[in-house]
Amino acid sequence: MAKISINLATGSFQQEEIIVGIDLGTTNSLVAFINPEKNPQVINDTGKGLLVPSVVHFNNMGDALVGNEAKEFLTTDPSNTIFSVKRLLGRSYKDVAGHQDTFSYKIIDDENDSLVKIKAGDKFYTPIELSAEILKELKARAEHALKTPVNRAVITVPAYFNDSQRQATRDAGRLAGLDVLRIVNEPTAASLAYGLGLDPTQQKTIAVYDLGGGTFDVSILAIQNGIFEVLSTNGNTFLGGDDFDRAIVHYWIEKNGLNKEELATDPILMQSLRLKAEEAKIALTTQNIYNEKLGEIWCSITKITFEELIAARVAETIDSCKQALNDAKLSISDIDEVVLVGGSTRTPYVKQAVASFFDRKPHDQINPDEVVALGAAIQADILAGNRSDILLLDVTPLSLGIETMGGLMDVIIPRNAKVPTKAGRQYTTSLDGQVNMKISVYQGERDLVQENRKLAEFDLKGIPAMPAGLPKVDINFLLNADGILTVQAIELRSGVKQEVDIKPSYGLTDDTVEKMLIDSITHAKSDVEQRMLIEARSEGEQLVYTAERFIEKHGVYLTADEISNTKEHIAALKTALGTAEKDDILKKADELNEFTRPFAERVMDVAVSSAMKGKSIDK
Repeated sequence: MAKISINLATGSFQQEEIIVGIDLGTTNSLVAFINPEKNPQVINDTGKGLLVPSVVHFNNMGDALVGNEAKEFLTTDPSNTIFSVKRLLGRSYKDVAGHQDTFSYKIIDDENDSLVKIKAGDKFYTPIELSAEILKELKARAEHALKTPVNRAVITVPAYFNDSQRQATRDAGRLAGLDVLRIVNEPTAASLAYGLGLDPTQQKTIAVYDLGGGTFDVSILAIQNGIFEVLSTNGNTFLGGDDFDRAIVHYWIEKNGLNKEELATDPILMQSLRLKAEEAKIALTTQNIYNEKLGEIWCSITKITFEELIAARVAETIDSCKQALNDAKLSISDIDEVVLVGGSTRTPYVKQAVASFFDRKPHDQINPDEVVALGAAIQADILAGNRSDILLLDVTPLSLGIETMGGLMDVIIPRNAKVPTKAGRQYTTSLDGQVNMKISVYQGERDLVQENRKLAEFDLKGIPAMPAGLPKVDINFLLNADGILTVQAIELRSGVKQEVDIKPSYGLTDDTVEKMLIDSITHAKSDVEQRMLIEARSEGEQLVYTAERFIEKHGVYLTADEISNTKEHIAALKTALGTAEKDDILKKADELNEFTRPFAERVMDVAVSSAMKGKSIDK
């Protein structure tokens, strides 16, 4: 193995190679680098254009196709073509349940708080795996264009992304074979692309208005001494250019007297109409009328009509701007600069609305699709130490986290986080009546704790005895400037609390850190596969436990067939749990869920009604 040196100040590989900036977007993704002239540049390769559609298609063999070619299958094979996966990163099914009809593919409902899984063919994928496929495509394009290996990257995320979503983005990068040096907020990257924040003497307050294909957010940033602080963020993760497209489609449906119910059963025609609407929207940025045909359907619309159709949605974005200013306790006059991000800000009506609200012309000189990736490339250049005018803050060289079910490492503070820093996450119990919780703290980059370095272990005692899943335990990590880590656990309902101080870097040599980082990249694929198998087993075992208890407690309300068939499904899941086949476990769990769902709600309604009978309410 070739020796790779590590810079402990940044925890990054020090090979002479290019660090890229990646904008992993909801609709499109792209990659940029700093060219030999020291300017940020988006990579345009293989004649497919700058943007890589964030779309993944799986064929019958389970092979993935990403980007432009995958997008073609949105109309011909929608159930196996995944789009907008960024919305699912770090989310549980409960987080997205209300938006299931937005997706044409199947999101698995396992009725718990575990992260979502997506079904394509007979296989089950996590948003991390799907995002990794997009990142692999970006990595391959960059390597082809630059004629050099690309192993290090800065990846951007929305300012509102929580710890779980940021960690999921890091994991996707690692699975794609990338050492993710930093997760950067998209508004920060966009500001950097315009040179804002590069001058350490500069003090500014910036509004970043980001309207993409599927999401909208506005962030208010304060820049001081080259440090970006997010003062507030607001928006709607289900509002964007896609809504403009849908408004045009509905307009055409009405104008042509089409039957909505019939169209709903024809996903291919609906997708074709949507793509035609997207074409019309783009055309109307430079012309006053769009007039074409799709088969026998007239697709005609004027710019004025289009603006009337989108006026309410654009007004919603301006309301978000007002709220963001209120949250930051600022007025419009306090804003020094306004930056536009996202392809949908090309719409003249949107630009006018933003300029009118903030009472100033927004920055729109840089292509709004590229601005975030270009800023990420500038951040990558800073991290590479190529800019002597910018001070790099101290960072933690290895990730810090705790052990969760199945011996998995759950990262709380990721590698390369600036210090001092604090982060936390909420956990719960896995067994009924559990009164103690063992908290084991680890340092390292591998998915299994046994491959990482154990720092400390303590028990949180005195948790009130409750059914599994009810206690809420906050675990907080505080890492100070001296490198002392304080780990605090508190059960929110009872206030039971325990904490311990640790010095995480004690006894670590440069060689040890180097080996741990190299191992994490080398074993990324096998680590993630093992993690997903363990998670599938844990979820399957929990489902078996829940289903058996359900029959035990509510069997009186079930028919003999319902009981026997449920037991058969439980037995099939138990058999699958004995194998090393993640997809088989998830398939059997999905089948058990699907079978029991129709009568589970009926039984619970009956049980609740029965429990309430004869009970009086005290006045």
